[in-house]
Amino acid sequence: MKLEKIKYSDLNSRQKEIFNFQKVAGLLADYGFNCIKLADDWRGADFLAYHKTGKETLKVQLKSRLTIARKYMEKSLFMAFPINDSWHLIEHDELVAIVEMHTAWLNSESWQKHGAYSANKPNKKLIAALHSSKL
Repeated sequence: MKLEKIKYSDLNSRQKEIFNFQKVAGLLADYGFNCIKLADDWRGADFLAYHKTGKETLKVQLKSRLTIARKYMEKSLFMAFPINDSWHLIEHDELVAIVEMHTAWLNSESWQKHGAYSANKPNKKLIAALHSSKL
């Protein structure tokens, strides 16, 4: 059998979500986490990441870009998203605080009226501030 790599751009949205889950789950395995994909969002989570010690379970929302949303506030929810071909994992409310310090997103119409903001290419200051969340 000859394996052929796929093009991410050829995948439909559901396939992209599964692809991204597999990528992040593989990275989290290096930190002792076992990831379980949920059939539907549970308390905002797309998947759960159980640590091998049994002492920590992360509820994770998987995104294809850096995203903040009011609906994720105060839920102890972690956000997983790519920036420049690297995946990041950070608690949502901490992410909002960092975004507030390094951008004007919370003053945007998107955040003010719709309670959400996302970006494919965040500014350099924000990327630097998120360095410690890189997997």
